[in-house]
Amino acid sequence: MRIYVINPNTTASMTATIAAAARHVAAPGTEIIDMTSGAGAVSIECHYDEAMSIVGLAQAVKNANLIEEQRGNREGIATGRDHAFVIACFGDPGLLAVRELTAAPVLGIAEAAMHAASFLATGFSVVTTLGRTRVIAEHLVRNYGMEHHCRRVRAIDLPVLELDNPASGARARILAECETALREDNSAAIVLGCAGMADLVAFLSENLGVPVIDGVTAAVKFAEALVGLNLGTSKKGDLAFPLFKPYKGSLTDFAPRHV
Repeated sequence: MRIYVINPNTTASMTATIAAAARHVAAPGTEIIDMTSGAGAVSIECHYDEAMSIVGLAQAVKNANLIEEQRGNREGIATGRDHAFVIACFGDPGLLAVRELTAAPVLGIAEAAMHAASFLATGFSVVTTLGRTRVIAEHLVRNYGMEHHCRRVRAIDLPVLELDNPASGARARILAECETALREDNSAAIVLGCAGMADLVAFLSENLGVPVIDGVTAAVKFAEALVGLNLGTSKKGDLAFPLFKPYKGSLTDFAPRHV
């Protein structure tokens, strides 16, 4: 099977971190195809960034469909056969829109991480980057029905791209916030609230002694399970393929087509 792991921001170094984590957990026979958005912000840290990222996501899905066609899998585009998508941003931007574009399973890393955490503990805390993004995660907690599991969303007030800067002290700050979460929130698991934290799971798990869930790896394993079960996105109701109609202006090429 193939799993297209899409980084909705335009920073290739973050895609490399995400892809390494995905490949580390992928089963033999699973091909991870990492994709960096070709349009949008270098990091996604607000509602506007999220909204603007959806065009790049749509283009990535179109590119993935071209890859499937080149592999002779035209039918797979409509049926979702043998492939899946992971949106590697904790805000799960464009998740439902991308599910409309394909019959393949589409996993958001926040949704995957929260569900995984709920399997492992009765309460978890989310530790994310900038404080202003907490409300985005809190909205997702409610949307995913996780109010009874998520004890608190916390932030270290560090920009996403600073996660790769050794001088930022990101590892120590994330560890300290996780320790505070376990102590103050009565949580028994930690959900990492940024795809750029995907390489910190082993370090944090060893120091905290509780499950630490990265949404990228959780989504990859869930995607493998869904493809293995021959399950895909329902095309009945609101997740049916978008209605065929013309678009205008700079979005002309993104007009929905017949499948």
